[in-house]
Amino acid sequence: MIENIVNWLNGILWGPVMIYGILVVGLFFTFLTKFVQIRRIKDMFSLMFKGEKSEAGVTSFQALTLALSGRVGTGNIVGTASAIAFGGPGAIFWMWVTAFVGASTAYIESTLAQIYKVKKNGVYRGGPAYYIEKGTGQRWFGVIFALAAILAVAVLMPGVQSNAISDAVDNAFNIEPWITGLIVVVILAFIIIGGVKRIANAAQLIVPFMAIAYVLLAFVVIIMNISEVPAVFSLIINSAFTLDATFGGMIGAAISWGVKRAIYSNEAGQGTGPHAAAAAEVSHPAKQGLVQTASVYIDTLIVCTATALMILFMGTYNVNVDSEAGKSIVQNVEGQTYTEFTQLAVNEAFTAFNNFGSGFVAIALFFFAFTTIMAYYYIAETNVAYLFSGKTEGIITRILQVVLIVSTFFGAVRTSELAWKFGDLGLGLMVWVNVIAILILMKPALVALKDYEAQRKEGKDPVFDPKKLGIKNAEFWETYNDENSKK
Repeated sequence: MIENIVNWLNGILWGPVMIYGILVVGLFFTFLTKFVQIRRIKDMFSLMFKGEKSEAGVTSFQALTLALSGRVGTGNIVGTASAIAFGGPGAIFWMWVTAFVGASTAYIESTLAQIYKVKKNGVYRGGPAYYIEKGTGQRWFGVIFALAAILAVAVLMPGVQSNAISDAVDNAFNIEPWITGLIVVVILAFIIIGGVKRIANAAQLIVPFMAIAYVLLAFVVIIMNISEVPAVFSLIINSAFTLDATFGGMIGAAISWGVKRAIYSNEAGQGTGPHAAAAAEVSHPAKQGLVQTASVYIDTLIVCTATALMILFMGTYNVNVDSEAGKSIVQNVEGQTYTEFTQLAVNEAFTAFNNFGSGFVAIALFFFAFTTIMAYYYIAETNVAYLFSGKTEGIITRILQVVLIVSTFFGAVRTSELAWKFGDLGLGLMVWVNVIAILILMKPALVALKDYEAQRKEGKDPVFDPKKLGIKNAEFWETYNDENSKK
C-alpha cells in the first residue's frame, strides 16, 4: 500500500512536466540573464580563487568545492552509466543540454542564497528555506522545503551513496560491506562533528583531487582511442535525434534519461547547491552565483563526460560478462549494476593491469559518494538551523548526526528499492518547491547581476547594497554595510 502511494507520487513529481519543465525553466533563465553562462565564463572561473575566508564564512573556492562535493557523486558514475543503458548514447547529449541551460538556474538560486543569507551562531547560513521565507514572507513555504530536505538528505539518500561505495569496493577488493560501512561512518563522524569549517576544509582537499585524477584517467583513455573520438561524438549526436531500435526506438527515452540523470548529477534547480553558496565570504552575491554556475559545467560537462567517453570507447554499456569467454558481451540487459559499466571500461582499456579498472573506479566512487554524504549532512544541518534555535537546535543537530551515521551504515550493508523511491520522493519535492520559489523570486538575482556588471564596467570590485537596489529583507547585507561604513 505504502509503496503504491510512493510510486504514484513519484510518477507525478518526476513525470513529463518535471523533465521538460526543468529544461524550459533553464532556457527561460538563460534568456533573462542574457546567456550569463557564456558571457561571464571568464568571471565564473577567475572568481573561484578570489574572496577571503572569515570567522563566519568560507572562501569562494571552499564554497565551490563544498557544492561540488554534493554535485559530484554516484550520479557521475552510476547515473551516467544508467542514462546510457536506458536512454542510449544520445542521453549524454541531453545531459549536456540540461547542464548548459541549468547553469543559469544555478546562478539564480545561488545568488538568491547569498542575498538572503543570515549569520547565526557565528556562521553564515542560507539556502531555499531562507530565501523562500524572506522573499515571499511565507514561513510555511520555507518549512515545507526544510522538512523535505532533511528527510531526503539525512534519512533516505545517504544509504544509497554508501551502498554504491560498498558494492564497488566489494566487487574490486572482496571487502565485506560492513567493514567498508564502518570505515565510512568513522571518517564521516570525525568530519561532520567538526562543523562547517571542517567540512569545507575536507571538501577543498578531496574534491579537486578526486575530480582531477578521474578526468586524467579518462584523458589517457581518450588518447589511447584518439582515432575513435569523431565516431563516438557522432554516435552521441545521432542517437540524440534518431530512432534507435536498440533503445526502444524513442527519442524521448534519450531526452528523459539525459535530463533525469543531469538533474541528479549537477543538481541545478534542486536547491542543494545554494546551501554551500550562502556560506561564502564575498562582497557581492553575484560573485558566488557565477562560481556556482561554473560548478554545473565541471560536474556534467567534464566529470560525467569523462565517464561517458570511457564507457562508449570500450562499448561496455548494456553488457553481461561472459566468464567462459572472459570478455564483455553487448546486450540489452536491464538491472545491471551500472558501476560495473565504468569498471569494465577501465579494465578493458588497461588489460595489461589486471583488475585495475575495478579498483580505480571503486576508489573514485568512494571519494565521490563520501563527499556527497558529507554535503548531505551540511544541507541537513543548515535546514535544522532554519527550523530551530537555542538549545533545541543543538539537541536536534546531535540527533541529526546520529541519524545520518546510522542511515549511512545501514545503507552500506543493506539498502532497499523502497528507500530509493522514498529518496526520489523527498528529492522531487525539494525540486518542485525550489523551482516554484525561484520563478517567483528571480527578480533580486537578476537585479544583482545587472548591478554586478555595471560596477565591473566601471572598473570597480563590485560591492552589494540592497537598499540602493530596492531589495528588501536582505538584513545581513544591510548590517554588513553599516558595520563597514563605521570602520
